[in-house]
Amino acid sequence: MFTGLIEHVGAVTAIQPRQGGVRLAVALGPVAEGTRLGDSIAVSGSCLTVVSLTGDVAEFDVSDETRRKTSVGAWSVGRAVNLERALKVGDRLGGHLVSGHVDGLGRLVDRRPDGGSERFTIALPADHSVRVVEKGSVAVDGISLTTWNCLGGRFSVAVIPHTLAHTTLRDLRSGQPVNLEQDPLGRWVESLAAPWR
Repeated sequence: MFTGLIEHVGAVTAIQPRQGGVRLAVALGPVAEGTRLGDSIAVSGSCLTVVSLTGDVAEFDVSDETRRKTSVGAWSVGRAVNLERALKVGDRLGGHLVSGHVDGLGRLVDRRPDGGSERFTIALPADHSVRVVEKGSVAVDGISLTTWNCLGGRFSVAVIPHTLAHTTLRDLRSGQPVNLEQDPLGRWVESLAAPWR
Protein backbone atom coordinates (compact mmCIF):
# COMPACT_ATOMS: atom_id res chain seq x y z
CA MET A 1 0.00 0.00 0.00
CA PHE A 2 1.01 3.59 -0.65
CA THR A 3 -0.18 7.07 0.34
CA GLY A 4 -0.06 8.95 -2.95
CA LEU A 5 2.55 11.34 -1.55
CA ILE A 6 5.41 11.33 -4.06
CA GLU A 7 8.92 10.99 -2.63
CA HIS A 8 10.95 11.73 -5.75
CA VAL A 9 10.71 12.19 -9.51
CA GLY A 10 13.00 9.63 -11.14
CA ALA A 11 13.64 8.78 -14.78
CA VAL A 12 13.39 5.74 -17.02
CA THR A 13 16.92 4.71 -18.05
CA ALA A 14 16.22 1.61 -20.15
CA ILE A 15 13.37 -0.49 -21.58
CA GLN A 16 14.23 -3.98 -22.77
CA PRO A 17 11.64 -6.19 -24.50
CA ARG A 18 11.12 -9.60 -22.89
CA GLN A 19 8.71 -12.40 -23.53
CA GLY A 20 5.38 -11.36 -22.04
CA GLY A 21 6.44 -7.78 -21.33
CA VAL A 22 9.47 -5.55 -20.79
CA ARG A 23 12.25 -5.01 -18.27
CA LEU A 24 12.04 -1.38 -17.11
CA ALA A 25 15.04 0.36 -15.51
CA VAL A 26 14.44 3.47 -13.41
CA ALA A 27 16.90 5.80 -11.64
CA LEU A 28 15.42 5.99 -8.14
CA GLY A 29 17.66 8.68 -6.65
CA PRO A 30 17.07 8.89 -2.87
CA VAL A 31 14.26 6.32 -3.09
CA ALA A 32 16.98 3.68 -3.56
CA GLU A 33 18.04 4.16 0.07
CA GLY A 34 16.93 1.11 2.00
CA THR A 35 15.33 -0.46 -1.07
CA ARG A 36 15.88 -4.22 -1.47
CA LEU A 37 15.10 -6.88 -4.05
CA GLY A 38 11.42 -7.79 -3.93
CA ASP A 39 10.31 -4.41 -2.58
CA SER A 40 7.27 -2.71 -4.09
CA ILE A 41 7.60 0.78 -5.51
CA ALA A 42 4.80 2.84 -7.04
CA VAL A 43 6.13 4.10 -10.39
CA SER A 44 3.72 6.80 -11.60
CA GLY A 45 0.95 4.93 -9.84
CA SER A 46 1.80 1.37 -10.92
CA CYS A 47 2.96 -0.94 -8.13
CA LEU A 48 6.08 -2.65 -9.48
CA THR A 49 8.47 -5.15 -7.86
CA VAL A 50 12.23 -4.52 -7.73
CA VAL A 51 13.93 -7.45 -9.49
CA SER A 52 17.42 -5.92 -9.74
CA LEU A 53 19.17 -3.02 -8.02
CA THR A 54 22.52 -1.56 -9.08
CA GLY A 55 23.41 1.66 -7.31
CA ASP A 56 20.28 3.76 -7.50
CA VAL A 57 18.95 2.08 -10.67
CA ALA A 58 16.20 -0.46 -10.09
CA GLU A 59 14.82 -2.85 -12.66
CA PHE A 60 11.21 -4.01 -12.83
CA ASP A 61 9.54 -6.69 -14.94
CA VAL A 62 6.39 -5.20 -16.46
CA SER A 63 3.81 -7.57 -17.95
CA ASP A 64 2.01 -6.97 -21.23
CA GLU A 65 -1.22 -6.67 -19.21
CA THR A 66 0.24 -3.79 -17.17
CA ARG A 67 1.51 -2.13 -20.34
CA ARG A 68 -1.98 -2.37 -21.91
CA LYS A 69 -3.86 -1.04 -18.88
CA THR A 70 -1.47 1.79 -17.90
CA SER A 71 0.60 4.51 -19.53
CA VAL A 72 3.74 2.35 -19.13
CA GLY A 73 3.25 0.99 -22.64
CA ALA A 74 3.91 4.44 -24.11
CA TRP A 75 6.98 5.28 -22.02
CA SER A 76 10.43 5.82 -23.51
CA VAL A 77 13.93 6.31 -22.09
CA GLY A 78 14.21 9.64 -20.28
CA ARG A 79 10.55 9.66 -19.18
CA ALA A 80 10.10 11.30 -15.75
CA VAL A 81 8.20 9.12 -13.27
CA ASN A 82 6.71 9.67 -9.82
CA LEU A 83 8.19 7.37 -7.16
CA GLU A 84 6.91 6.25 -3.77
CA ARG A 85 8.07 3.39 -1.57
CA ALA A 86 5.49 1.15 0.08
CA LEU A 87 4.14 2.10 3.50
CA LYS A 88 5.61 0.64 6.65
CA VAL A 89 3.34 -0.13 9.59
CA GLY A 90 3.26 3.00 11.74
CA ASP A 91 4.03 5.44 8.89
CA ARG A 92 1.97 8.59 8.62
CA LEU A 93 -0.87 8.42 6.11
CA GLY A 94 -0.95 11.94 4.74
CA GLY A 95 -2.71 11.25 1.43
CA HIS A 96 -5.13 8.32 1.11
CA LEU A 97 -4.66 4.57 0.83
CA VAL A 98 -3.41 3.77 -2.66
CA SER A 99 -2.90 0.18 -3.82
CA GLY A 100 -0.83 0.87 -6.93
CA HIS A 101 -3.33 -1.07 -9.04
CA VAL A 102 -4.23 1.27 -11.88
CA ASP A 103 -7.93 1.11 -12.77
CA GLY A 104 -7.70 2.86 -16.12
CA LEU A 105 -6.23 5.60 -18.27
CA GLY A 106 -7.59 9.12 -18.10
CA ARG A 107 -6.59 12.05 -20.27
CA LEU A 108 -5.80 15.64 -19.35
CA VAL A 109 -8.40 17.87 -20.99
CA ASP A 110 -7.34 21.23 -19.64
CA ARG A 111 -5.12 22.94 -17.08
CA ARG A 112 -5.33 26.56 -16.04
CA PRO A 113 -4.40 28.85 -13.14
CA ASP A 114 -6.98 28.92 -10.36
CA GLY A 115 -6.04 31.25 -7.53
CA GLY A 116 -2.68 30.14 -6.15
CA SER A 117 -3.05 26.66 -7.61
CA GLU A 118 -3.72 25.10 -11.00
CA ARG A 119 -6.96 23.41 -11.98
CA PHE A 120 -6.52 20.19 -13.95
CA THR A 121 -9.57 18.74 -15.71
CA ILE A 122 -9.27 15.05 -16.54
CA ALA A 123 -11.49 12.89 -18.75
CA LEU A 124 -12.38 9.50 -17.29
CA PRO A 125 -11.98 6.32 -19.36
CA ALA A 126 -14.96 5.71 -21.64
CA ASP A 127 -15.27 2.12 -20.37
CA HIS A 128 -16.29 3.35 -16.88
CA SER A 129 -13.32 1.51 -15.31
CA VAL A 130 -12.75 4.48 -13.00
CA ARG A 131 -15.43 6.12 -10.87
CA VAL A 132 -15.05 9.28 -8.85
CA VAL A 133 -17.28 11.16 -6.43
CA GLU A 134 -17.39 14.80 -5.44
CA LYS A 135 -14.74 15.55 -2.79
CA GLY A 136 -13.45 11.98 -3.02
CA SER A 137 -9.90 10.74 -3.45
CA VAL A 138 -8.19 9.68 -6.66
CA ALA A 139 -4.59 8.83 -7.53
CA VAL A 140 -3.41 10.54 -10.73
CA ASP A 141 -0.08 9.05 -11.83
CA GLY A 142 0.25 7.92 -8.22
CA ILE A 143 -0.48 11.35 -6.70
CA SER A 144 -3.21 11.58 -4.06
CA LEU A 145 -5.66 14.31 -5.06
CA THR A 146 -9.19 15.41 -4.13
CA THR A 147 -11.85 15.40 -6.85
CA TRP A 148 -14.42 18.09 -7.54
CA ASN A 149 -16.67 19.18 -10.41
CA CYS A 150 -17.35 15.52 -11.26
CA LEU A 151 -19.62 15.94 -14.29
CA GLY A 152 -20.07 14.36 -17.71
CA GLY A 153 -17.24 11.86 -17.56
CA ARG A 154 -14.76 14.43 -16.28
CA PHE A 155 -13.46 15.66 -12.96
CA SER A 156 -11.20 18.42 -11.72
CA VAL A 157 -8.42 18.54 -9.16
CA ALA A 158 -6.68 21.54 -7.63
CA VAL A 159 -2.91 21.13 -7.76
CA ILE A 160 -0.99 23.26 -5.28
CA PRO A 161 2.43 24.75 -6.18
CA HIS A 162 4.34 22.21 -4.01
CA THR A 163 2.74 19.29 -5.85
CA LEU A 164 3.43 20.90 -9.23
CA ALA A 165 7.08 21.45 -8.33
CA HIS A 166 7.69 17.94 -6.96
CA THR A 167 5.76 15.65 -9.35
CA THR A 168 5.46 14.94 -13.06
CA LEU A 169 2.27 17.04 -13.21
CA ARG A 170 4.48 20.07 -13.87
CA ASP A 171 5.14 18.77 -17.41
CA LEU A 172 1.69 17.30 -18.18
CA ARG A 173 0.03 18.75 -21.28
CA SER A 174 -3.51 18.59 -22.66
CA GLY A 175 -4.24 15.32 -24.41
CA GLN A 176 -1.65 13.29 -22.51
CA PRO A 177 -2.73 10.11 -20.68
CA VAL A 178 -2.59 9.64 -16.90
CA ASN A 179 -2.83 6.52 -14.76
CA LEU A 180 -5.95 6.66 -12.57
CA GLU A 181 -6.73 4.66 -9.46
CA GLN A 182 -10.06 5.27 -7.78
CA ASP A 183 -10.33 5.21 -4.00
CA PRO A 184 -9.98 1.51 -2.98
CA LEU A 185 -12.81 1.92 -0.46
CA GLY A 186 -15.08 3.10 -3.27
CA ARG A 187 -14.09 0.07 -5.35
CA TRP A 188 -15.24 -2.28 -2.57
CA VAL A 189 -18.48 -0.38 -2.00
CA GLU A 190 -19.22 -0.48 -5.72
CA SER A 191 -18.49 -4.22 -5.86
CA LEU A 192 -20.73 -5.01 -2.88
CA ALA A 193 -23.56 -2.82 -4.17
CA ALA A 194 -23.47 -4.27 -7.71
CA PRO A 195 -26.05 -7.04 -7.10
CA TRP A 196 -28.66 -4.44 -6.01
CA ARG A 197 -28.34 -2.11 -8.99
